Amino acid sequence: MTPGQHGITMVIDTGLPTGAFTDLIESHGELIDLVKFGWGTALVTRDIDRKTGALKDAGIGFYFGGTLFEHFVWTGELACYLELVERFGATHIEVSNGTIPLDQGGKADYVRRLAGVRPILSEVGYKDADRSALLTPSDWVDALAQDLDAGASMVITEARESGRSGIARADGHMRTDVLSAILRAIDPTVVMFEAPTKDLQVEMIRTVGPAVNLGNVAAADVIGVETLRRGLRGDTLLDLTTGTVPAPRHPFRPAQPAA
Repeated sequence: MTPGQHGITMVIDTGLPTGAFTDLIESHGELIDLVKFGWGTALVTRDIDRKTGALKDAGIGFYFGGTLFEHFVWTGELACYLELVERFGATHIEVSNGTIPLDQGGKADYVRRLAGVRPILSEVGYKDADRSALLTPSDWVDALAQDLDAGASMVITEARESGRSGIARADGHMRTDVLSAILRAIDPTVVMFEAPTKDLQVEMIRTVGPAVNLGNVAAADVIGVETLRRGLRGDTLLDLTTGTVPAPRHPFRPAQPAA
């Protein structure tokens, strides 16, 4: 996982059948940087070891959703969670407080405590849309900065799987006031913006550029996101060829002959 080079694509597995999952990795693994096993699905996936094995073979990082971390914190069984991380060889740990009553300072303490165990992906924002709407731009920036200071390798802006909570509004578009504040204060190479819908993906690529880090990308959208990044889809074609945002090196452009 190399933040800032080409843009991280994090794919969420919401419970794909194992055959479909392994097909995804075999067919499109080179376009996937991280896989998150959404919420607590890992605990009810019979052959989770086959899925994690496929990721290890492909050299793709993976972790369990922050809600599973919250479950074990809330039930007082964090040690069991860490055993799960070790058992399956998860490459990262997500720390969040999107559901349980854990304040920002308490979350940052968990980041600090666990940073020596695995690289930490720390999430800011709540699952409840009304609760997230109460967070001001300064609240977002302060929380992201606090988590980074506590040792997070990357911070995540919550948008859920619907793209209608957290940093996203109920209409499915980004809170531009929050996004602008984050981009002014935080290096975007260490921020992963959850963007599960095409509208959000297009919005983030147009605003930040094709190397933006995108999270909660659906398995069916991996190719679509890559074409958006490269200006090979109508939604970003003009943006990436008129200088609105920097275009990545075209993968099919032949090398120029030596002078």
